[in-house]
Amino acid sequence: QVQLVESGGGLVQPGGSLRLSCTASGSISRLVVMGWYRQAPGKERELVATMTGGGDTNYADSVKGRFTISRDSTKKTVILQMASLKPEDTAVYYCNLLTALRNYWGQGTQVTVSS
Repeated sequence: QVQLVESGGGLVQPGGSLRLSCTASGSISRLVVMGWYRQAPGKERELVATMTGGGDTNYADSVKGRFTISRDSTKKTVILQMASLKPEDTAVYYCNLLTALRNYWGQGTQVTVSS
């Protein structure tokens, strides 16, 4: 059974930075896709950024140039480095792991951008 444990998040002022981390436990293929999604109040969950085991990345247009996704050498930890944060980035951020058989989600971590 795969579990995703997230850390990071919190309250930051506009223009600030935050780092989110997510580590997968259990046996997973190095080829799986890991990434981050977010859901703001009253809105649907949306993609933020994903990364394949081979290093290919995909970013939402709204975060390009501000957010950076990376994975460690084990491929079990995915990091989202967020910079130049805006109030519209406020949301619950969810870690995601996608395999050929199943879609896994973390419990979510709150990111609030406010002065």
